[in-house]
Amino acid sequence: MPRALTGCGTALVTPFTAQGDVDEAALRRLVEWQIAEGVHFLVPCGSTGEAATLSLAEHCRVVEITAEVAEGRVPVVAGAGTNDTSRAIALSREVQSAGATHLLHVSPAYNRPPQRGIVAHFRAIADAVDLPIVVYNVPGRTASNIEARTTLVLAEHPRIVAIKEASGNLAQVTTILRERPTEFSVLSGDDALTLPIMAAGGDGVVSVVSNATPRLMARLVDMCASGDFSGARQLAMRLTPWFEAAFIDSNPIPVKAALAMMGRIQNRLRLPLVPLTDQHNAPLKAALAAAGAIPA
Repeated sequence: MPRALTGCGTALVTPFTAQGDVDEAALRRLVEWQIAEGVHFLVPCGSTGEAATLSLAEHCRVVEITAEVAEGRVPVVAGAGTNDTSRAIALSREVQSAGATHLLHVSPAYNRPPQRGIVAHFRAIADAVDLPIVVYNVPGRTASNIEARTTLVLAEHPRIVAIKEASGNLAQVTTILRERPTEFSVLSGDDALTLPIMAAGGDGVVSVVSNATPRLMARLVDMCASGDFSGARQLAMRLTPWFEAAFIDSNPIPVKAALAMMGRIQNRLRLPLVPLTDQHNAPLKAALAAAGAIPA
């Protein structure tokens, strides 16, 4: 069987207007550009999309716009995670109605459930919804790791089809890759680890940097998928300054600044996030120029 989800998926930013509303026109342009540049799927309303500060209506509207523009050309993997299982189920149903094709669910933050609680959380969601689920492991935000054995237990559920792995633990990722079901996808949750994870047998990336460099990240993943690791290595080296600059401050602060430099969105964030400080503008511009996203 083919893997459930492969390629480069962009963890979309949510553009805002000067008045603080969702900038629907900018979002539509961004989604269309991403697809035209070759990304393989889209991930609205994750942490990069500032989902934590979106109202329910805004959250659903962002997913709806993304799905409308995509028109079935690429999957729409909508963030629906919270640390309250019943709310996560309710939000999943809302974004399904808005047009999502897949759901992205993060491990519960703050509660810090044990591994058996993580299993119970994801199974309860998967039993209650119709869409395939991508598990998101990001200990740096949630303060709890989804262990490899837990991921493999979750992979037994027919609606849990992939993991976005952002633990930074390559040994853990390798264990999952070695023992996963054939159709279960393993996606890097760290841009800089795309190459090593795919070299080990991974299936792609959910990318932050592809907001600004979609064609290059899609090409990197395509090279890895085709076995051209020499070409992929050269491209990854070219992108490394951008990988680093994109996380010079809390995500999505740098990538929103980058997109504003490119004229694609306004550099607006919602508190408690604040714009990039002036001292970081020069290295960010240099990294974007090195990647070819803006003139040198």
